[in-house]
Amino acid sequence: MLRVYVPEGFLSIKMNVGELDNVVYNEMASAVTTMFESKVYTGIAVDPAAQERQWVYRCRHGDETAMASLIARHRGRLVRTASNLLRDRYEAEDVSQDAFLKAFRELHKLRDDRAFSGYLYRICVRLCMDRLRSKRPEVSDFDSIQPHSGGAVENRVVVEKLLAQLPAELRTTLVLREMEQLSYEEVAEAMHVPVGTVRSRLHTARERFRRLWIEAVGE
Repeated sequence: MLRVYVPEGFLSIKMNVGELDNVVYNEMASAVTTMFESKVYTGIAVDPAAQERQWVYRCRHGDETAMASLIARHRGRLVRTASNLLRDRYEAEDVSQDAFLKAFRELHKLRDDRAFSGYLYRICVRLCMDRLRSKRPEVSDFDSIQPHSGGAVENRVVVEKLLAQLPAELRTTLVLREMEQLSYEEVAEAMHVPVGTVRSRLHTARERFRRLWIEAVGE
Protein backbone atom coordinates (compact mmCIF):
# COMPACT_ATOMS: atom_id res chain seq x y z
CA MET A 1 0.00 0.00 0.00
CA LEU A 2 1.40 3.38 -1.04
CA ARG A 3 0.88 6.55 0.92
CA VAL A 4 1.99 10.06 0.07
CA TYR A 5 3.46 12.26 2.81
CA VAL A 6 2.50 15.92 2.68
CA PRO A 7 4.02 18.46 5.09
CA GLU A 8 1.62 20.37 7.31
CA GLY A 9 0.66 23.94 6.44
CA PHE A 10 -1.82 26.42 7.73
CA LEU A 11 -4.84 28.07 6.16
CA SER A 12 -6.63 31.13 7.44
CA ILE A 13 -9.95 32.23 6.01
CA LYS A 14 -11.63 35.54 6.86
CA MET A 15 -15.34 36.07 6.70
CA ASN A 16 -16.80 39.43 5.78
CA VAL A 17 -20.53 40.09 5.77
CA GLY A 18 -21.87 37.34 3.52
CA GLU A 19 -18.61 36.44 1.78
CA LEU A 20 -15.28 34.69 2.28
CA ASP A 21 -11.89 36.08 1.40
CA ASN A 22 -9.17 33.57 0.72
CA VAL A 23 -5.88 34.56 2.38
CA VAL A 24 -2.47 33.02 2.99
CA TYR A 25 -1.55 30.01 5.10
CA ASN A 26 -0.55 31.03 8.63
CA GLU A 27 -0.28 29.93 12.24
CA MET A 28 -3.92 30.55 13.17
CA ALA A 29 -5.12 27.00 12.53
CA SER A 30 -2.08 25.57 14.30
CA ALA A 31 -2.73 27.58 17.43
CA VAL A 32 -6.37 26.51 17.49
CA THR A 33 -5.32 22.89 17.02
CA THR A 34 -3.05 23.06 20.05
CA MET A 35 -5.86 24.49 22.15
CA PHE A 36 -8.75 22.28 21.06
CA GLU A 37 -7.33 19.01 19.76
CA SER A 38 -6.04 18.01 23.17
CA LYS A 39 -8.72 15.92 24.85
CA VAL A 40 -8.89 18.32 27.77
CA TYR A 41 -9.59 22.05 27.68
CA THR A 42 -9.57 24.04 30.93
CA GLY A 43 -9.75 20.79 32.82
CA ILE A 44 -12.96 19.57 31.15
CA ALA A 45 -13.00 16.49 28.90
CA VAL A 46 -13.98 17.36 25.32
CA ASP A 47 -16.21 15.25 23.08
CA PRO A 48 -14.77 15.78 19.56
CA ALA A 49 -18.14 15.19 17.86
CA ALA A 50 -19.97 17.63 20.12
CA GLN A 51 -17.11 20.08 19.79
CA GLU A 52 -17.33 19.95 15.99
CA ARG A 53 -21.08 20.52 16.01
CA GLN A 54 -20.47 23.59 18.12
CA TRP A 55 -17.82 24.85 15.71
CA VAL A 56 -20.16 24.39 12.74
CA TYR A 57 -22.95 26.22 14.58
CA ARG A 58 -20.58 29.11 15.31
CA CYS A 59 -19.38 29.13 11.68
CA ARG A 60 -22.94 29.73 10.57
CA HIS A 61 -22.75 32.97 12.56
CA GLY A 62 -19.41 34.08 11.12
CA ASP A 63 -17.07 32.97 13.92
CA GLU A 64 -13.56 32.97 12.40
CA THR A 65 -12.02 31.03 15.30
CA ALA A 66 -14.51 28.20 14.77
CA MET A 67 -13.68 28.19 11.06
CA ALA A 68 -9.98 27.94 11.83
CA SER A 69 -10.69 25.07 14.24
CA LEU A 70 -12.47 23.09 11.53
CA ILE A 71 -9.62 23.76 9.12
CA ALA A 72 -7.06 22.59 11.67
CA ARG A 73 -8.98 19.39 12.31
CA HIS A 74 -9.67 18.35 8.70
CA ARG A 75 -6.94 19.90 6.58
CA GLY A 76 -4.43 17.06 6.92
CA ARG A 77 -6.86 14.43 5.66
CA LEU A 78 -7.99 16.58 2.75
CA VAL A 79 -4.45 17.33 1.59
CA ARG A 80 -3.47 13.66 1.86
CA THR A 81 -6.50 12.48 -0.11
CA ALA A 82 -6.05 15.14 -2.79
CA SER A 83 -2.35 14.29 -3.05
CA ASN A 84 -3.12 10.61 -3.55
CA LEU A 85 -5.68 11.44 -6.23
CA LEU A 86 -3.84 14.20 -8.09
CA ARG A 87 -0.22 13.07 -7.45
CA ASP A 88 0.77 16.70 -7.05
CA ARG A 89 1.30 18.23 -3.61
CA TYR A 90 0.85 21.84 -4.70
CA GLU A 91 -2.31 21.09 -6.63
CA ALA A 92 -3.56 19.14 -3.60
CA GLU A 93 -3.01 22.21 -1.42
CA ASP A 94 -5.04 24.31 -3.86
CA VAL A 95 -7.88 21.81 -4.00
CA SER A 96 -8.01 21.47 -0.21
CA GLN A 97 -8.20 25.22 0.15
CA ASP A 98 -10.95 25.39 -2.49
CA ALA A 99 -12.85 22.65 -0.65
CA PHE A 100 -12.87 24.64 2.59
CA LEU A 101 -13.92 27.81 0.80
CA LYS A 102 -16.77 26.02 -0.97
CA ALA A 103 -17.87 24.26 2.23
CA PHE A 104 -18.02 27.51 4.20
CA ARG A 105 -19.72 29.45 1.41
CA GLU A 106 -22.39 26.76 1.05
CA LEU A 107 -22.74 25.87 4.71
CA HIS A 108 -26.42 26.79 4.50
CA LYS A 109 -26.91 23.66 2.37
CA LEU A 110 -25.79 21.42 5.25
CA ARG A 111 -28.91 20.42 7.17
CA ASP A 112 -27.21 18.41 9.92
CA ASP A 113 -24.17 19.92 11.66
CA ARG A 114 -23.03 16.39 12.57
CA ALA A 115 -22.45 15.67 8.89
CA PHE A 116 -19.84 18.39 8.27
CA SER A 117 -16.88 16.02 8.01
CA GLY A 118 -18.45 13.88 5.27
CA TYR A 119 -19.82 16.97 3.53
CA LEU A 120 -16.35 18.54 3.37
CA TYR A 121 -14.70 15.30 2.23
CA ARG A 122 -17.20 14.84 -0.61
CA ILE A 123 -16.52 18.37 -1.83
CA CYS A 124 -12.78 17.68 -1.87
CA VAL A 125 -13.16 14.40 -3.77
CA ARG A 126 -15.44 15.97 -6.36
CA LEU A 127 -13.08 18.89 -6.91
CA CYS A 128 -10.27 16.39 -7.46
CA MET A 129 -12.39 14.45 -9.94
CA ASP A 130 -13.19 17.65 -11.83
CA ARG A 131 -9.48 18.31 -12.21
CA LEU A 132 -8.77 14.73 -13.26
CA ARG A 133 -11.51 14.85 -15.89
CA SER A 134 -10.00 18.01 -17.33
CA LYS A 135 -6.74 16.16 -17.99
CA ARG A 136 -6.18 13.55 -20.65
CA PRO A 137 -4.93 10.19 -19.35
CA GLU A 138 -1.15 10.06 -19.67
CA VAL A 139 0.75 7.47 -21.70
CA SER A 140 4.12 6.81 -20.12
CA ASP A 141 7.30 5.27 -21.46
CA PHE A 142 8.73 2.80 -18.95
CA ASP A 143 11.78 1.71 -20.92
CA SER A 144 14.17 3.49 -18.58
CA ILE A 145 12.41 2.51 -15.34
CA GLN A 146 13.68 -0.39 -13.28
CA PRO A 147 11.06 -0.60 -10.52
CA HIS A 148 12.92 -3.07 -8.31
CA SER A 149 16.45 -1.72 -8.67
CA GLY A 150 16.09 0.84 -5.88
CA GLY A 151 13.03 -0.32 -3.98
CA ALA A 152 10.13 1.79 -2.76
CA VAL A 153 11.00 5.04 -4.53
CA GLU A 154 11.11 3.46 -7.98
CA ASN A 155 7.96 1.48 -7.33
CA ARG A 156 6.18 4.65 -6.23
CA VAL A 157 7.18 6.36 -9.49
CA VAL A 158 5.72 3.47 -11.48
CA VAL A 159 2.49 3.46 -9.45
CA GLU A 160 2.04 7.21 -9.96
CA LYS A 161 2.54 6.89 -13.71
CA LEU A 162 0.13 3.98 -13.93
CA LEU A 163 -2.56 5.78 -11.93
CA ALA A 164 -2.24 8.72 -14.32
CA GLN A 165 -3.33 6.42 -17.16
CA LEU A 166 -6.66 5.51 -15.53
CA PRO A 167 -9.87 7.48 -16.18
CA ALA A 168 -10.92 9.80 -13.34
CA GLU A 169 -13.72 7.58 -12.01
CA LEU A 170 -11.56 4.44 -11.91
CA ARG A 171 -8.56 6.23 -10.46
CA THR A 172 -10.63 7.87 -7.73
CA THR A 173 -12.34 4.62 -6.80
CA LEU A 174 -9.04 2.75 -6.61
CA VAL A 175 -7.30 5.41 -4.54
CA LEU A 176 -10.15 5.86 -2.07
CA ARG A 177 -10.49 2.13 -1.52
CA GLU A 178 -6.87 0.95 -1.63
CA MET A 179 -4.90 3.98 -0.42
CA GLU A 180 -7.41 5.80 1.74
CA GLN A 181 -8.78 2.48 3.04
CA LEU A 182 -12.40 3.63 2.87
CA SER A 183 -15.21 1.09 3.02
CA TYR A 184 -17.36 0.50 -0.05
CA GLU A 185 -20.11 2.53 1.59
CA GLU A 186 -17.74 5.42 2.32
CA VAL A 187 -16.42 5.44 -1.24
CA ALA A 188 -20.00 5.43 -2.54
CA GLU A 189 -20.88 8.39 -0.33
CA ALA A 190 -17.78 10.35 -1.31
CA MET A 191 -18.34 9.77 -5.02
CA HIS A 192 -22.14 10.03 -4.79
CA VAL A 193 -22.75 6.72 -6.54
CA PRO A 194 -24.39 3.41 -5.50
CA VAL A 195 -22.27 0.80 -3.71
CA GLY A 196 -22.77 -1.54 -6.66
CA THR A 197 -21.18 1.01 -8.95
CA VAL A 198 -18.20 1.27 -6.59
CA ARG A 199 -17.71 -2.50 -6.66
CA SER A 200 -17.93 -2.61 -10.45
CA ARG A 201 -15.52 0.29 -10.93
CA LEU A 202 -13.10 -1.13 -8.40
CA HIS A 203 -13.00 -4.47 -10.19
CA THR A 204 -12.35 -2.73 -13.50
CA ALA A 205 -9.74 -0.42 -11.99
CA ARG A 206 -7.84 -3.30 -10.39
CA GLU A 207 -7.81 -5.27 -13.61
CA ARG A 208 -6.61 -2.31 -15.68
CA PHE A 209 -3.95 -1.42 -13.13
CA ARG A 210 -2.76 -5.05 -13.02
CA ARG A 211 -2.41 -5.15 -16.82
CA LEU A 212 -0.60 -1.83 -16.87
CA TRP A 213 1.76 -3.04 -14.14
CA ILE A 214 2.60 -6.21 -16.05
CA GLU A 215 3.27 -4.21 -19.19
CA ALA A 216 5.46 -1.78 -17.25
CA VAL A 217 7.56 -4.14 -15.13
CA GLY A 218 7.10 -7.49 -16.87
CA GLU A 219 5.57 -9.40 -13.98
